[in-house]
Amino acid sequence: MNTRSHLFGRHPLTRVVPLSLLLVAGIGLVDYFTGYEISFSTFYLIPVSLAVWFGNRVLGLVISVLCVAAWLAGDLAAGVSYSSSLVPVWNASLTLAFYLIVMLILAKLRHLNLELEARVHQRTDQLTKEIQERARLEKELVELGEQSQREIGHDLHDTLGQHLTAAAFAGQVLIGQLEHKSPSEAAAVKNLVKLIEESIGLTRQFARGLQPVELEPEGLMGGFQELARNISERFQLTCEFECPEPVLLHDAASSTHLYRIAQEAVTNAIKHGGAKFINLSLEKNAEATTLTITDDGTGLPPVPASGGMGLRIMAYRASVIGAAFHIERLPESGTRVTVRLPAAPANHHAATD
Repeated sequence: MNTRSHLFGRHPLTRVVPLSLLLVAGIGLVDYFTGYEISFSTFYLIPVSLAVWFGNRVLGLVISVLCVAAWLAGDLAAGVSYSSSLVPVWNASLTLAFYLIVMLILAKLRHLNLELEARVHQRTDQLTKEIQERARLEKELVELGEQSQREIGHDLHDTLGQHLTAAAFAGQVLIGQLEHKSPSEAAAVKNLVKLIEESIGLTRQFARGLQPVELEPEGLMGGFQELARNISERFQLTCEFECPEPVLLHDAASSTHLYRIAQEAVTNAIKHGGAKFINLSLEKNAEATTLTITDDGTGLPPVPASGGMGLRIMAYRASVIGAAFHIERLPESGTRVTVRLPAAPANHHAATD
């Protein structure tokens, strides 16, 4: 929207014309009452400028002629006398020429202003589209990365895990065949089977790390339960998961990002805060799904001062799924991370289901 539209609406001429005529009449009356000895020709530039800037050149030309006519009429009505009839014609011609010069300058400035506004709007639209496209590409890259991890985790669990399980089963059969014939060889096979079973456990652990959340709607709750159990066992601390009511998310990408945020928050609480107690809370109402991670550690520094990669990653993951991310230090000790994911429209759930 340019300056004309902003001040006078979508049809500026319907307002500019009456206002310009009113100004010409008003200045003409003042010119008449002050007499011909005081010149008011400069003040007529006000309606001329208004007509040119908010109207067009034709309107400016018409208003310029009317201004000259009003100026001459005012002086004649006030009793001015000229030595020759050519004097008022000359004065009117010079004044009109002056008005036309000003009018052309203003018209050129207005044209340049409109061009500048058009370029600014065009560039702004381009930048907006570029930002939106960049955000879309970043989101796709993150989703492709998560999808690749899920596929690798699926292959590890279903393909490599099954092969290792078959190898362990074959080893068990071989042990049964060798126990009576060659006890020493049977013992060696037992050690081999033990290593294979340990490899199966590691494979499942790696698969769980790459695919922490199942694709089912209730997969996020199961992922958080597994995370809390693994953290408690691995670091010898208390990590609990609370979910008063079942939270079902139909968007696998949102579930994965929420899990990764919780995983990063827990890691930061242990690594930087020395936490001994961590609480994961997941709640859902009609407006949003809220994930809260609270710990009793020493607390993390504020986000702007820390500049930590983990905090930036959590905030970015939240932005990808359209969630609000907030981190705060608790009054006494510890840190609270809150992620609020707005509820998706009903038609979105239907389409996803």
